[in-house]
Amino acid sequence: MFRILTLLLLVIPAGLSYYVFYSSSFYLFFAVEVLIFITAICLFAFYRRIIKPLQIIGDGMDLLKEQDFSSRLRRVGQIEADRIVDVFNKMMEQLKNERLYLREQNHFLDLLVNASPLGVIILDLDGNIRAANPAACKIFGLKYSGNIAGKKLTAIDSPLAAELAHLKKYDSQIIRLNNASIYKCTHSSFIDRGFQHSFLLIESLTEEVFKAEKKAYEKVIRMIAHEVNNTTAGITSMLDTLQDTFKETEDINDVLQVAIERCYSMTRFITNFADVVRIPEPQLQERNLNQLVSSGKRFMENACRNRNIQIVMELSDTSPLVKIDSVLFEQVLVNIIKNAAESIGRDGRIHIRTANDPVCLEIADTGKGIDKETEARLFSPFFSTKSNGQGLGLIFIREVLNKHGYTFSLQTGTDRLTRFRIWM
Repeated sequence: MFRILTLLLLVIPAGLSYYVFYSSSFYLFFAVEVLIFITAICLFAFYRRIIKPLQIIGDGMDLLKEQDFSSRLRRVGQIEADRIVDVFNKMMEQLKNERLYLREQNHFLDLLVNASPLGVIILDLDGNIRAANPAACKIFGLKYSGNIAGKKLTAIDSPLAAELAHLKKYDSQIIRLNNASIYKCTHSSFIDRGFQHSFLLIESLTEEVFKAEKKAYEKVIRMIAHEVNNTTAGITSMLDTLQDTFKETEDINDVLQVAIERCYSMTRFITNFADVVRIPEPQLQERNLNQLVSSGKRFMENACRNRNIQIVMELSDTSPLVKIDSVLFEQVLVNIIKNAAESIGRDGRIHIRTANDPVCLEIADTGKGIDKETEARLFSPFFSTKSNGQGLGLIFIREVLNKHGYTFSLQTGTDRLTRFRIWM
């Protein structure tokens, strides 16, 4: 439009001057030439004041459209246009700084999330996993987040993921799993581009809780053991003296003997508690897992046979070689088989399996099983489902396996088999 207007303003006066030159006086011709000159000046002024600022604004819009915040507009020496240029350049500088700040902040947050010991899981609007940091993948037993990206929590083969799927938004909960692990889980949300996204924080409390529990029950056990042993020692000594005195009186002697045996039984009972506190550090040696399992099976075979419980061995063809303390592990194995037999009562089966990839030992029984509420409390100190249980057997197993660096789980499956799995 501007070019057409310019062309008309030049052509029309030129045509007039041509007409006047051949049809009128010299003065009229001169006036027309002056008119052309004035028109050119007005046109130039119009271009500088109106058209050029509009072109500058258009160039600026192109830079914004391309998101090129590093480019700047030049001053043109015209006051109004230069004011527009200065405001635009200042705005571009601010946008550049803000964009750089956001990028640096996002990069810092990415580094912080990836290095965090807390598990972080970000969900999309459909409730699928959009991203997970390395700590979350480690908790789920995965090598990298690509294994779970795009999946729902319920699709992940992990008892913790199943619990997280039921955690309500803006809720925080302590979750205990069947492998003695303890997590504090929080479900919250953040705003991204106007939309609300959910995220989950997973904090492992296992080590801290174990240390606190061990410190507490060590103190209790030592105090009880000290008082009971001192008391029973004095009572036993006095009963021995009385037994010597009434050794010719059979009835009194028998009563005293029962009392003495009861004192010794109490001492052994307290010793069992103290043994949990005094578990030695494992002396690791490379051993044949199948041989260790077979040895434990032979030790418990007679006790199981008396209850009509069959021990079924399903050992790997190639026996795994493991770094293990065979003395401590045999005690663990005996405890697990004993618990399985007590869960069955009579007439059942215990399946013992070994595998190579990964190295794993599984002991499954056909007992009454474990409900969900009991499952979370199994490895707590002094908790037992038996009427005469001390609640120390699983604590001993937990401590020995943790000292070996093994992971484990105890759970009743949908097939009603209760499985104790140990991954070495």
